[in-house]
Parts: sequence; C-alpha cells; structure tokens
Amino acid sequence: MDGLPISVVIPALDEAGWIDSAVASALAVGDAECIVVDGGSRDATLEQATRAGARTAVSRRGRAAQLNTGARLARHPLLVFLHADTVLPTGYDRAVRRILLSPGIACGAFRLRIEPATSSLRAIEKIANLRARRLAMPYGDQALFIRADRFHQLRGFPDLPVMEDFEFVRRLRRMGRIEVARETVATSARRWRQRGAWRTTMLHQAAVLAYLGGVAPETIARWTGRSGTANG
Repeated sequence: MDGLPISVVIPALDEAGWIDSAVASALAVGDAECIVVDGGSRDATLEQATRAGARTAVSRRGRAAQLNTGARLARHPLLVFLHADTVLPTGYDRAVRRILLSPGIACGAFRLRIEPATSSLRAIEKIANLRARRLAMPYGDQALFIRADRFHQLRGFPDLPVMEDFEFVRRLRRMGRIEVARETVATSARRWRQRGAWRTTMLHQAAVLAYLGGVAPETIARWTGRSGTANG
C-alpha cells in the first residue's frame, strides 16, 4: 500500500467561501485527486472547486448521499472524506498511508483543531480528541480515511439525514481498529460560533444519546438543523 494514490471526497453546499482552501489542501500532495460533490449550491461552489483543480459532481442533497457519490467516482484505492470548511495537514498522505498500511486497521482519522479558537473551543478540541483516541470514535470533521475496498465492503455511509459518520464508525469498529493520527486537521469555528461553543457541543451529545436511544434520525436532524444539508 506504500505509495498508493489517494482520492479526497468533499461534500459541499453553498461553500464558496471555504472550498478553495479545502481543495488546495487535498491537492497539495502528489498522487491525489479531489472530488467535490455538490448538493445543489446556489453560489459559486462548483465553479470555484473546478478552478481549484477538483473534479466535480452533483448528487442528491445530504452528506451521506454526497460522500457515497464521491466514493463511487473515486479512481484511487485510498479514500479521505473531508468537510468543505476543513483543511488537511501538510503531508497528510504520509499519515494516511502509514495508518492504513498497519495490520488490523479498519479506518483512520486526524486530530481536531478548531480555528480561530477561544479558550472554550480549545477545551472542546481536547474533549473531542480524547473521545476519538480513548473510545475509538472520531467524527467526520476529523477527516475519516479508509481503504476503498473496505468502504465498498461496508456499502458506504448509511443513508441517514444525520449521524451518518457516527454510525459509519460504529460499524467499522466491528471490523478492526480505528486509529487517530498525530497530525491535525484545521476546521472552521463557524458551527460553534452560530449557536455558542458549549450549546453546540451539548446539542451534539444530546443527538448521540437520542440516536442510541432509538430516536428517529429524521427527528434528530430537525433538532440539529441538519435536515437535508451537507453542512454543519
């Protein structure tokens, strides 16, 4: 697997303000392609993604649907799933190959950094990174990565309006180890700013508990404002 090329898949919806940086970080290494899958943007997301060097596609709106579309279009054997407001670390391909080359690995992810950060967001970063490492439960904003053959064996992300990354990682944990890289991705603080850092975090935790308790994902999507979107 050493030296195998990487496909980076980015779901997007009205991300003209962020997509250039995400695509640039994906294409900053050799032997990588970037696929931006748009869910019906009304801004210049697709045009900017194309100018930045990405391949583009359009799919049904919703992060799971967009991620699965991108994975089907991917040409390379290693997949990285990146949020449109997140930037991969320099030399990320080395971390991806190092981890996916290790025996018994089902999936990998990066450590999380939120930018620009307040003291509250730095605390939330620590909690997120501790959860990812100790509980083997990284979320989608940590840029999950996986071998394409394993992804297709799992039949991709579950077709849910919310919690698709949570359920995806839960299923992968039954197939092998989840490892978190030493390197960090930098994600925008915008989600935490919109509703407040701790309020947003508590809302996410309430969504996890509700999902585990059997609440319909459609109901959770309405609570969290994720219904039918690729953002958030």
